[in-house]
Amino acid sequence: MLEGKTINNNRSNNRSKDDLFINEQIRDREVRVISATGEQLGIMSAMEARKLAEEAELDLVKISPNARPPVCKIIDYGKYKYEKTRKEKDARKKQHTVEIKEIRMSPNIDANDLNTKINAARKFLSKGDRVKVTLRFRGREMAHMQSSAHILTDIAEALKDIAVVDKKPKVEGRSLTMFLAAKK
Repeated sequence: MLEGKTINNNRSNNRSKDDLFINEQIRDREVRVISATGEQLGIMSAMEARKLAEEAELDLVKISPNARPPVCKIIDYGKYKYEKTRKEKDARKKQHTVEIKEIRMSPNIDANDLNTKINAARKFLSKGDRVKVTLRFRGREMAHMQSSAHILTDIAEALKDIAVVDKKPKVEGRSLTMFLAAKK
């Protein structure tokens, strides 16, 4: 039983912010109308605007609902929605997300192993990614943390031609961490 409870069937609560009001969904008394060619037709009732859209065999779409009065445009809604999703897809394609690549090592790393790690960091930086260099300490190595910090400065020095130190070496629990970013 649903005594004392009301069920809200309001469609506007289920709308995402990308959804637009079209044709009969526009309930405003007055709207500012723009034609399919982009020409301002002025302020008129929603009924008149809908009739103009029907005559042109197009849809009346509320483009700017927060304006006073709301702005509606006479366009082909299917075509409009297709072009909008296409533009968003192209914008996502052109974006480059910067990833953080991590290089881990211990404080008693050999010189050749260190060079291999430096070359890996150089490859990541050349691709435009940030590099997190982590020096991990175990057991008694924790007592000599500061004496091993020179390894991170050596890495920064070896990569100074293509990278800058984004975040200086910092102790985080059992590790010493530094971030490098590619020079612009």
